[in-house]
Amino acid sequence: MSGGHRMGARWRRRRPVRTRLALATSAAVALVAVGVCTAAFFVLDYTLYHQLELNLTQSATVVTRQNRDSGPDVLAGECRFLSAPACAQIVPADPADDPASPPYVLPVSAPVREVAAGERAPYFTDFTLSGHPARMLTTPFGDGKALQVALRADTVEKGVRQAAWLLSLVGATGVLLAGALGYAVSRTGLAPVARLTATAERIAATRDPRHRIELPPGPAGREDEVTRLAATFNTMLGELEQSVSAQRRLVADASHELRTPLTALRTNAELLARADRLTDAQRDRASRALTRQLREVTGLVNDLIELARDEEPHPLWESVRLRLLVEHAVDTARAHWPQAAFTFWADEATADLCLPGVPARLSRLLTNLLDNAAKFSPPGAAVEVALTSADLTVRDHGRGISPEDLPYVFDRFYRADSARALPGSGLGLAMARQIARAHDAELTAQNAPGGGALFRLTFADAATGAP
Repeated sequence: MSGGHRMGARWRRRRPVRTRLALATSAAVALVAVGVCTAAFFVLDYTLYHQLELNLTQSATVVTRQNRDSGPDVLAGECRFLSAPACAQIVPADPADDPASPPYVLPVSAPVREVAAGERAPYFTDFTLSGHPARMLTTPFGDGKALQVALRADTVEKGVRQAAWLLSLVGATGVLLAGALGYAVSRTGLAPVARLTATAERIAATRDPRHRIELPPGPAGREDEVTRLAATFNTMLGELEQSVSAQRRLVADASHELRTPLTALRTNAELLARADRLTDAQRDRASRALTRQLREVTGLVNDLIELARDEEPHPLWESVRLRLLVEHAVDTARAHWPQAAFTFWADEATADLCLPGVPARLSRLLTNLLDNAAKFSPPGAAVEVALTSADLTVRDHGRGISPEDLPYVFDRFYRADSARALPGSGLGLAMARQIARAHDAELTAQNAPGGGALFRLTFADAATGAP
């Protein structure tokens, strides 16, 4: 690439999009305007001179009809005047046959003799007549003679000059108008982009994603590409605002939930620091409380880390046999919750039912559901687990979910009034729904007929076949 091209490319990269669009639009319109004016000039020039040549041809026809038997001579010589008819003279092929007087009024050259001798075709030529521009037609006139007809071309040249001046003025006006139109087009066409840029800069400066780009009114079907880009950017800002709000709520909720166990940990740690003042029973009780609180804080932190993950890493995905996974989760829950009576029923079609996903995460989902059901079941009550090819249900026989709590059971840190005295952080069901959605499944909650809560996990990608 040459140095000029490199400099031009560097200049274009440094210019704003609005400037480049205005320049491109202006250049295109100006090029069209100049091209049209140039073409109009050449058409007008050709038309005027063609009309003059037609006049000369008509004059030559009239002179030929009126002077068929004339010899070499000057037939008309007043064309030096602007309004006079065409000059006409007959020239022989042999200079010896030229008339003695009067002399020719039109220039006679070798080509004229060639036309008279029949050696050359008729032609037009420009010359100066008494200091004025003129145009002449030389055409054969019988045997051995040529006819020369001439008219002054002042009016034609003047018309061409006037046309050139007027078309130049029109072209210059067109260039100026093209510049104005290019600026208007760039300003109007890139207005949504300018608003988008200003909004993005405002968000970057304030870190507040609540700002939106103002969209022009009108039906959605008439939106152009730039307007749709602005609408898409607004949608992205809405998603960003929700994400930031969720992040802030998570941090606020986490700090609130961690404050109590951390305070208790600090109290017990300070108490154990003065172990020499405690009895053995007090020291053991404080040690057990400290261990339990450490375990709760560790579980809470691990749950927060799990909730911070938006999706499962695909390299860890594999085909998971759902029935075997559910059976293992139920057996584990029986050992962890001996006071609950777990029952498991599976459809025969689920023997080879597989779901793509991460086994450890799916196991965590099932564990959370079973732990939640066991926690809210009365001692000795059944926890019913059923698996079909379409869904998995977990039902307990407790008090169920109150209507005012039902919309919020999957919210982070949400705990119903009846559950505040029970162990847990309020993250289990939120984590279960997040894991389900990461595996293209949907987890819902409802009150079961006859009492108790019913959680239903609906599969989307489950398929029958060997893994």
